[in-house]
Amino acid sequence: MAWRIEYYQDQGGSVPAAEFLDGCPAKIDAQFNAVLDAVAAAPPPQFSGGGKWEAMHGTMGGYYEIRITGPGREQFRLFCLLENADAPELRRRGLKGSSIVVINGMRKPHRTIFTDRDYRKHVRALGDQHLANVPRRLAR
Repeated sequence: MAWRIEYYQDQGGSVPAAEFLDGCPAKIDAQFNAVLDAVAAAPPPQFSGGGKWEAMHGTMGGYYEIRITGPGREQFRLFCLLENADAPELRRRGLKGSSIVVINGMRKPHRTIFTDRDYRKHVRALGDQHLANVPRRLAR
């Protein structure tokens, strides 16, 4: 059964991942959506990724990223968490089924890296807020 795709919404009503995608070239946005759809249909635990969907490690363990290369070899990343549990627990979290929750995105020039500070500020802080809320705050 396909997983749902949901977007984290912060307490002020902003949807960081949607704002990130709005700032991406249309072709990159479409590629992100195509990968999300393919992962959701697979579903995620069985999706091989082809280099575009990757489990993260170290301090980013538990997160997944979608990797897209854009014009001028600029690197675009979309960061997600998986929500999977039994039906009563998913309902308690405010989810209608197993879900890929898109947290935020970042972009960087080719051959540069994101620092742990970048991940902490732009991804993990938002992911921690997402996980701390029951029911989850999701864009509807």
